[in-house]
Amino acid sequence: MGSHLFRHSICNEIYQGWDFARSCRHMKETGYQGIEIAPFTLSEDPCTIPAAERANYAEIIRSEGLEFVGLHWLMVAPKGLHITTPDDGLRNRSWAHIRGLVDLCADLGPGGVMVFGSPLQRGTTGGATRQEATKRYADGLAAVAPHAEARGVKILVEALPANQTDVVGSLDEAASIVRQIGSPAIQTMFDTHNAVDETVSHAVLVERHFPLIRHIHVNETDGRHCGTGGYDFAAIFATLRRLDYQGWISLEAFDFAPGAERIAPESLRYLNSIIEKL
Repeated sequence: MGSHLFRHSICNEIYQGWDFARSCRHMKETGYQGIEIAPFTLSEDPCTIPAAERANYAEIIRSEGLEFVGLHWLMVAPKGLHITTPDDGLRNRSWAHIRGLVDLCADLGPGGVMVFGSPLQRGTTGGATRQEATKRYADGLAAVAPHAEARGVKILVEALPANQTDVVGSLDEAASIVRQIGSPAIQTMFDTHNAVDETVSHAVLVERHFPLIRHIHVNETDGRHCGTGGYDFAAIFATLRRLDYQGWISLEAFDFAPGAERIAPESLRYLNSIIEKL
């Protein structure tokens, strides 16, 4: 089964210092079909981006031949937000920000996803227990779900390892929250880098929760771009192919040192070389 059956996208923050249109053009020329955006790269307060500017971003994406995939790194900007804090005022402002990002996501393109990682802004704080913080996270998601559903946006609960946060540390737990909420707008995803604490094989994990998985992030376990380490992408891709995965395969590298002109093409060539052998 050929690589054309997998849709490849790339996260825009690797294009540090690049003009937005130029970065889109490079993505397309490299062979990517979609763009995933970190909102903090667009504005220090992304929810305040004017309608005309949103429309301009959307037009650039379309004119460069890309599809808008969605948003990730949701709570980097503005600074100081926290969604599980016992401080009602701060928590309400933080969930209002998520609601605003739902609108930004919908305005940038149809069918977008919001990958909800944001470890520093969801971990326990203010004397809360892990159970209390997790409940506040789930309650907040449930409250924003109707708005996300109305705007055609899916918010994806991302499991993160213990060295990043103590709230939602496994895909099993993420899936449990998704099922508890029971909204088509709240789903989950899988990230090869952030699954380091999982105790079963990643391919088995993906198959177990496949009906709820709407997005895949690919990167090496140490956060470098694909092909620079030893992650077993073949097992994941074989499972996704067999299950007829229709979502995006999205590159999210955390080490930007090699530069976008290396990271983007090297990763795509490596992933396609694996997919072509399946």
